[in-house]
Amino acid sequence: MQKPLIKNFINDHLLPFDIVFKDKKTPNRELPEHLHDRFELVYIYSGKGTFFLNQMLYEMNEGDLFIIPGNTVHQALPDSEFPITATAVYFDSQLIGHYSAGDSFTNMQVFERARKYKSYKLVVPAAMRPHLEEKLKQMHEELERHEAGFRYAVQLHLNSLLISINRLILKESHHQLAASDIGPPWLLNLLQHLDQFHTEQIAGLSYLAKHTSVSAAHLSRVFKQLTGMNITDYVNAKRISTAKELLLTTDLGIDTIAHNCGYESLPYFHKLFKKFTGVTPGVYRRKLINEISFQLDNMT
Repeated sequence: MQKPLIKNFINDHLLPFDIVFKDKKTPNRELPEHLHDRFELVYIYSGKGTFFLNQMLYEMNEGDLFIIPGNTVHQALPDSEFPITATAVYFDSQLIGHYSAGDSFTNMQVFERARKYKSYKLVVPAAMRPHLEEKLKQMHEELERHEAGFRYAVQLHLNSLLISINRLILKESHHQLAASDIGPPWLLNLLQHLDQFHTEQIAGLSYLAKHTSVSAAHLSRVFKQLTGMNITDYVNAKRISTAKELLLTTDLGIDTIAHNCGYESLPYFHKLFKKFTGVTPGVYRRKLINEISFQLDNMT
C-alpha cells in the first residue's frame, strides 16, 4: 500500500502553525494522500490539476482556495504540463480568536460550512487575490524573521485572513464554496457509497463495479487516475479518520474502536493506524489529552 504522508509540523506549542510558501508541485514531487489533525488552507497562484478532497473532486486553477477541515483525507494531483504553484497553511484551532458569548460569528465557520456541505473550494475574485496573497506573504515573513512578537503577528494575520474569507462567502452567494466540479457521475456515487459505508465490510471490486455499472478494470483505473489512490487505500484512510475522531470524542476502548471502524484484527488496526499517523492509537489519544490540557492551562 502506498504510504500516506505523515505530516511533520514545527514543534512549537505556543504557535501551532506552519506554512509552505509558493511551493511548486509536479506529479513527481507531490506527496501521497495524507491525513492530519490541523486545519488547512491551500491557495493556487498558477497551474492546473485535480484536487481530491474527502469524497469530492475539483479542478485546480489560478485563484482557487481550498478549505480543508482537520482530519480530512486529501490528495493534490498537479498537471504534468502546467505544474501547480501554491501556498499551504496549517494551523490548530486554538489560534483562532474567541469572541463574546453573544456573538454568533466564529472564524471557524468557513471550515464548519465546508464539512457540513462537503464543499471545499472557493474561487477567489480577482480583486481580492492581492489582499489574500499579501496576508500569506506576511505570515511567511513573520515565521522567517522571528522578530519580537512574531507569534502574535502570525495569529493576527491568520484571523484577519479568515475574516475576509468568511465575509466573502457570507456576502455574495456566487462566491459560495463550490461543489465537486469534475468526475463521472458513477464515480461520485461510488465515493458517496464508500463514505457512508466505509466502516462496514466493503464488498469486492466486482460488486462495486456492478454497483456502478462499469467494468472492474475501468472502475479501478479511473478511481486511481482521479483520486490518486486505489479503493483499498481510500477506505483505510476513511476508517483511520473515523478512528481518530472516536479516540478524541469517546471513552471507547481501542479494541471497540477498531471493531467499529471495520477491523476484526486488533494488531492489524494498530499497524495500519501507525502507518497513517506515525503513532499507535493509545499514544495518539494520550497526546491529544496532553495537548488539550496544555491549551486549557494557557487559557486560565
